[in-house]
Amino acid sequence: MIRDITIGQYYPADSVIHRLDPRTKLVGTLVFIISLFMFRSFAAYGVSVLFLAGVIRASKVPFKFLIRGMKSIMVLLLITVAFNLFMIPGETLVQVWKLKITDEGLYTAIYMAVRLSFLIIGSSIMTLTTTPNQLTDGLEKGLRPLNKVNVPVHEVAMMMSIALRFIPILLEETDKIMKAQTARGADFDEGGLIQKAKGMVPLLVPLFVSAFRRANDLAMAMEARGYHGGEGRTKMRPLHYEKRDRNAYLILVLYLVLMYAAKKLIGV
Repeated sequence: MIRDITIGQYYPADSVIHRLDPRTKLVGTLVFIISLFMFRSFAAYGVSVLFLAGVIRASKVPFKFLIRGMKSIMVLLLITVAFNLFMIPGETLVQVWKLKITDEGLYTAIYMAVRLSFLIIGSSIMTLTTTPNQLTDGLEKGLRPLNKVNVPVHEVAMMMSIALRFIPILLEETDKIMKAQTARGADFDEGGLIQKAKGMVPLLVPLFVSAFRRANDLAMAMEARGYHGGEGRTKMRPLHYEKRDRNAYLILVLYLVLMYAAKKLIGV
């Protein structure tokens, strides 16, 4: 399951999505996520499916690779569906003992499952097609107006980029530590909840030590290379919008129009 987490990883490919400006991909991801919560109807989500399928095809990222990332949130997805299925009042469809499945609970559970799945896949596409350096540059330039209110935009963008970059590294380190502890006789699967929590101590201690060591090495490397924040720094590859980015924004506008039209005209 640890290897199945795709958020934070980069999948190299020669696609139009990879060549887009990182600001375009950030805005597109944000618009897509907001649209999932603004338009609640099966027709609107049908438009989202078509839009997401087109983006996946254009990105040249294998669909199996994206679906593999869903395994890591399966428990969260099941808990969310269960809570919405049994806790929301409405007209009873099925009743087993004291548990009731209502019509409103069923619809809400389906909507939440779709939203969460699309949210993870959409976010994964952004990180899979954008390098950490591009993501940092895009965040910094997109949030530059906040500098006028004394927000350290460059530092915030750098921290977010490093955090995303460290996700696959720490997951790989966790996998190595688990294998090493298993070879020494540790068992992370047997026992009750308390015993499993105690069994995680031999895993968490070396993981935290490794994370702090990597953070210290990174800080020393940045200082050795003369890094002192974003003030006065220039870019080797300055960001600028091209024709494909403008076309991407037009597609986003068309997507929102179709979502709104599907909700209003079909209404289901």
